[in-house]
Amino acid sequence: MSGKNSRLNPLESRKQFLIAESELNRIQMAGDMSALRSGVRTLTHRAKSLGSIASSAAVLVAMVAAYKHGKAKPVDTDMKPSWLQAVLKGAKLAGSIWLAFRARPR
Repeated sequence: MSGKNSRLNPLESRKQFLIAESELNRIQMAGDMSALRSGVRTLTHRAKSLGSIASSAAVLVAMVAAYKHGKAKPVDTDMKPSWLQAVLKGAKLAGSIWLAFRARPR
């Protein structure tokens, strides 16, 4: 029986080592997940700030363009809209979508 006991000891010690290693891995993973959550929070905060700035800039550009053009000119059906008008319409749409998503409660 003493031969069987000596074999069990290395297996038991290996088992204890693996359990300890597993606990260390769990602790490290919890720390990594905490750091990842913090990074995601920082990234979303920056994205919200950037979106807010972009929305404000789009409104400013639209106001400057409206002031610059003054009164609306009659639209000629044969003329294509300018690229500036397309950009302004896109910025206005993006701003309104951003504000709609930002206003939703979570």
